[in-house]
Amino acid sequence: MRILGNLLWLILAGFWLAIGYATSGILLCLTVVGLPFGIQAFKLAGFTLWPFGRKVVEAPGGSGCLCLTFNIFWLVLFGWELFLGHLASGVLLCATIVGIPFGLQAFKLSILALWPFGQQVVDS
Repeated sequence: MRILGNLLWLILAGFWLAIGYATSGILLCLTVVGLPFGIQAFKLAGFTLWPFGRKVVEAPGGSGCLCLTFNIFWLVLFGWELFLGHLASGVLLCATIVGIPFGLQAFKLSILALWPFGQQVVDS
């Protein structure tokens, strides 16, 4: 069931959202200062492509001052745009009964798009 859910997610929303993360990652990796942000964006792109069967947990030692600072910069530079993309996808997917589970997944990913540092993606 997870594979079917992930394939449908990929077709309906995951591909386009992952392009947003990958574009952000490429732009951020152009500078040395943006490398940590770019790497995080690529991790989130992978999670956005195949989200079912995986979950996000707090990383060990991921609540420090550096994570807070990085999250604030992420929010201002790229997070709010990706957040809006997830919200738009979630609203469109929830328009039908079949799309409601996918819309709820998009809403869960929208929170991660705002505050990604200090989080880790693990298998369920």
